[in-house]
Amino acid sequence: MADRVTVIGWDGSPLTAAARSALGAATLVAGTAHHLALPEVPATAERIRLGSVALAARRIAGHRGSAVVLADGDPGFFGVVRTLRGPEFGLEVEVVPAVSSVATAFARAGMPWDDAHVVVAHARTLRRAVNVCRAHTKVAVLTSPGAGPAELGLLMDGVHRTFVICEELGTANEQVTILTSDKAADHTWRDPNVVIVIGGFVAAAEGGSWIAGPEPASGPRGWALPAKAYGGALGEGETDLLRAAQLARLGPRVGDLVWDIGSGSGAFATEAARTGAAVIAVDRNPGSCARTEDSARRFGVQMQIVHGAAPHILEDLPEPDVVRVGGGGVAVVSAVADRRPQCIVTHASTRDAAELIGRHLTEHGYQVECALIQSVELDTRVWTETERSVAFLLTGRLPDRADRAL
Repeated sequence: MADRVTVIGWDGSPLTAAARSALGAATLVAGTAHHLALPEVPATAERIRLGSVALAARRIAGHRGSAVVLADGDPGFFGVVRTLRGPEFGLEVEVVPAVSSVATAFARAGMPWDDAHVVVAHARTLRRAVNVCRAHTKVAVLTSPGAGPAELGLLMDGVHRTFVICEELGTANEQVTILTSDKAADHTWRDPNVVIVIGGFVAAAEGGSWIAGPEPASGPRGWALPAKAYGGALGEGETDLLRAAQLARLGPRVGDLVWDIGSGSGAFATEAARTGAAVIAVDRNPGSCARTEDSARRFGVQMQIVHGAAPHILEDLPEPDVVRVGGGGVAVVSAVADRRPQCIVTHASTRDAAELIGRHLTEHGYQVECALIQSVELDTRVWTETERSVAFLLTGRLPDRADRAL
């Protein structure tokens, strides 16, 4: 094992005295091509071109002497330190940090970033990174080859955002480009790059932030809010307890894409968006679409609203993680099941209708649960019944996709 392992962050600035000292004593140096070209790298040191960090870590673990790993920005922020410290390598490291590429990108844009989400996009996480960009108004994306600005722009189809694309930060080839998301796919971008994605409806801020990242959900405390929170009467499938059960079954979270088909008042779509998930709300009624948009603005959440009739309108929508079907019956449920989301919830007013939907979900490979949910509202002034609602709640889960992180 190496006698000493130092990880040095590099942001284009002159190296610190601590970094120069570690490099001067190094018998092995790992880094990318522009790192290994630095004049401070000893001519006698063994050099490793950094592609796979895991492979480099194995070489370092077997090296006798002093090793240095050079990395862009702050190597402890979505960087190589996590891999090097992994239990499979057992490396204890000293870290000489630099300004992270995210901080540099926001500095170039002249924007604060304590209220931003930061995500990493590579082949396996690109779709989830895009969902975060759909759901939030300020996101920094650390990209990778094949999951860069062009791919982000293509997958953001239907959602308008502004991209601030920062290429090769800290080098002589540094370039910052600002354009709309629909134009990003028309260009070829150099790696490495950071993309700041901004836009969408922004609620009025009250003072400065008290927590890093976006503010927690604002508005009334609690979930499955009453009808008055959404401007009046709700539809048959939007009652408070049914909506609460639907949210609990789906469990939307940051990085998910939720479809709400038959959005009605927008109550479910709004509450799903308040969890941090990306939401596409679909309804064939223009009035319902307008009401959903009003609900989203009132609560300061982002969502894409699509006017059209399911199932045909669903064909061009991006792949969902979880889906609520608020209307359309068996035909819509079957069309949704064809897209293979992890979980589908819907409701039926009769047992026969519930059985029919359940059979179709089962035929598509879903494990089906059904519960009869009855709610009774009471006037607590006189303790008399004012309203009664009964519905069959159906939940379909794909066993092979249950609770996957990606």
